[in-house]
Amino acid sequence: MIKKMTIVAVALMLAGAACFVTAAQSQEKVVRIAYVDWSTEVASAHMVQAVLQEKLGVTCVLTEMSADEMWSSVASGEQDAMVAAWLPSTHGHYYEEHSQNLEDLGANLHGTRTGLVVPDVSPGRQTGGRGMRNRPYITIESIEELDEHAEKFDGRIVGIDPEAGIMSQAEEAIEVYGLENMRLIEGSEAAMTAELERAIKRKDWIVVTGWSPHWVFGRWTMRFLEDPEGVFGGQEAIHTMVRTGLKEDMPQVHQVLDNFEWTAEEMDQVMLWNQMEGADPYRSALRWMRYHPERVESWLSR
Repeated sequence: MIKKMTIVAVALMLAGAACFVTAAQSQEKVVRIAYVDWSTEVASAHMVQAVLQEKLGVTCVLTEMSADEMWSSVASGEQDAMVAAWLPSTHGHYYEEHSQNLEDLGANLHGTRTGLVVPDVSPGRQTGGRGMRNRPYITIESIEELDEHAEKFDGRIVGIDPEAGIMSQAEEAIEVYGLENMRLIEGSEAAMTAELERAIKRKDWIVVTGWSPHWVFGRWTMRFLEDPEGVFGGQEAIHTMVRTGLKEDMPQVHQVLDNFEWTAEEMDQVMLWNQMEGADPYRSALRWMRYHPERVESWLSR
């Protein structure tokens, strides 16, 4: 009887030890990625999550937060990574503040752009009888012209979340261009795109803080206003940033994040899928992975 009890006790101890090891290993295999609720970052973050979980078997937890929180949380080690660093201009002030506590893995997408954007659509048919494109209903070409037409724009530049780098740039543009009759409206990307859709349907004048790539450029014809003073900078890139020490802690995860990059056209496809009714960003990522196995494989290579 004593022998049986001893065997049971040993078995329980071994089972407990195994559970402890499994739990510890499971905790080691959780990677935390911070992202901002912008269409580009939703697409990228869920793509990385899908690759890590489906191909490496690593649990990946995404946490939505504001841009400033995203940078500080990765720099402090609370989060492991982000794939949403717009450099060198849009997030330049965040990089300057936190770069000493981050590892920059380089660009995951090249050729991005930020600025003030207006619809580039005509009030009626897009083309006339001779096939020539009709003049857009919003006629201005440059940020410099906004103040002159402030009444038509209801004195508003429709923005997104206040912590976004593009909002700081927009505030600077108001000052640099002397836009005394224009004010920047804070909100969210969803609120901004909803206002944009309403304005286009009604042919109302509207100017928004915009960036490319973005699904609105696929849905409507849009135009960046000229920025002769270069407030919004030129072409940028979206970088991947990870906390210091990630390479040693999770070498495979670090490798995938280091390899991860795609084109604006590839991202556009996912962003458009995400706009469909009932869309789920993770399922969109899985769908894209099925269509592009070679691309996914390149992110997994050593």
